[in-house]
Amino acid sequence: MTPASTPEGTLAAYGAALATQDWAQVAPLFHEDAVVTFSSGASFRGKDDVGAAFSRNFAAIADEEYGLSDVVWVERAECHAVCTYRFAWSGVVDGRRTSGGGRATSVLRRDGETCLVLVEHLGPGPD
Repeated sequence: MTPASTPEGTLAAYGAALATQDWAQVAPLFHEDAVVTFSSGASFRGKDDVGAAFSRNFAAIADEEYGLSDVVWVERAECHAVCTYRFAWSGVVDGRRTSGGGRATSVLRRDGETCLVLVEHLGPGPD
């Protein structure tokens, strides 16, 4: 996927790219200095480290469906944007259908004419 010139466009492309389970589709949307923290608490720094983590997840979950919803833009400025959203996924892990989801906070940073994901923090959803 190609990053967009707006934060909203990049976030939409990000959700679509994650649904492909292909790091090659997701990678163009991440900043080189990206930091991602998964719901498990595991944290990854730098695009290569983030890519390895996403690739492991993609390999572990077969037939994954992924979606983003309830996006709230907390801050929009010329050089960055911050949003929160709900995420949900389902797929087959170790032969069993399973699902999960929660809340996310993302920081997008303008890089030239495009917006890229700089920080993503995934956490549990409300009970």
